[in-house]
Amino acid sequence: MAIEQQEPSTVALRNTLRQTFRERRRSLSRSEQKFAAQNLVLQIEQLTCFADAKKVGLYMTNDGELDTKVLIAHLWQKGVQVFLPVLHPFSDGHLLFLEYTQSTPMRANHFGILEPRLDCSKICPITSLDILFTPVVAFDDVGNRLGMGGGFYDRTLVNIINKSVCSTTVIGLAHDIQKTLSLPTQAWDIPLPYILTPTQLYTCT
Repeated sequence: MAIEQQEPSTVALRNTLRQTFRERRRSLSRSEQKFAAQNLVLQIEQLTCFADAKKVGLYMTNDGELDTKVLIAHLWQKGVQVFLPVLHPFSDGHLLFLEYTQSTPMRANHFGILEPRLDCSKICPITSLDILFTPVVAFDDVGNRLGMGGGFYDRTLVNIINKSVCSTTVIGLAHDIQKTLSLPTQAWDIPLPYILTPTQLYTCT
């Protein structure tokens, strides 16, 4: 997916919002993060789509994001396969999803985020995931999502959102404090059908 040039004013506004909400989530205390992570599991257990999920895409927590470690352990306990994003080695700006287990060798990518070491036998096509949980910097009531600015998830989501042949359920994960009234958008932005926080599921479709 090509990323077109943005208007300077939009770039500035999005960058300001990105900085504001990143600082907001980083300001959460360790106890607040722990409480949010535990509540997230309780929220997910109530999701209809989760009942039969066998393959779930997640991410390693970074920069104050909603902690996924408790959820990953919960999924393993239930026998659900977990897949993590890996920066594509040949297609710049794209992601692969590799299976993640307790014995998976990990490495830090050039953003400093841990990811599974590349093993082609562990790759799961994005359309084979039952649920894909995506990170969010900020979101609004209609599902607009502000990410970190690299466009990785927009390129990923364009292949599955609103595709009648794809049954993958896409859900953004965020702290409650990451919600805002509205976000400036660009043509390539992919709104999310659902956003889940530790206290609420937002249905945006």
